Amino acid sequence: MHLATYVGLQHTASRTLADSFRQVAGGHADEPDVHHLCHTLARMCDAHVERLAPVAERYGEQAEDEPERLHAEGLSDTRSGGVGLLRDLQDLYTLASFVDITWTVLGQAAQGTRDRELLDVVETCKTDTRRQLKWLNTRIKQAAPQALIASAH
Repeated sequence: MHLATYVGLQHTASRTLADSFRQVAGGHADEPDVHHLCHTLARMCDAHVERLAPVAERYGEQAEDEPERLHAEGLSDTRSGGVGLLRDLQDLYTLASFVDITWTVLGQAAQGTRDRELLDVVETCKTDTRRQLKWLNTRIKQAAPQALIASAH
């Protein structure tokens, strides 16, 4: 059973996303909405890690070589300026998308094993992750014209 592999993958990805939201919050403190919302979204990811913990205890967390190809890298630093913010938000979007699709995989496994507890965790966390993606998408749309066009004049 490879469920332990994906439980571990999701646990790590959720922690990585939380850390990356905090990194962007700190690196773009001059953008109040980004600073505050990224901290809020990081706490949401922390809650996902906590909710996943009992599932991880039940199924274990197995690290295998194959899924390491899928490992999502977190942000180790942030860029500056409007284009830097845009790129950092895009990196967060990519990482959140990885988290989202991993929830989907775990949801399919939960249905297949008829694991109601895992399904509840997945449904709650996937809803939160979709909210994160929606905010990131909106904020990217807001930042793009300013960063790419306005600074060119």
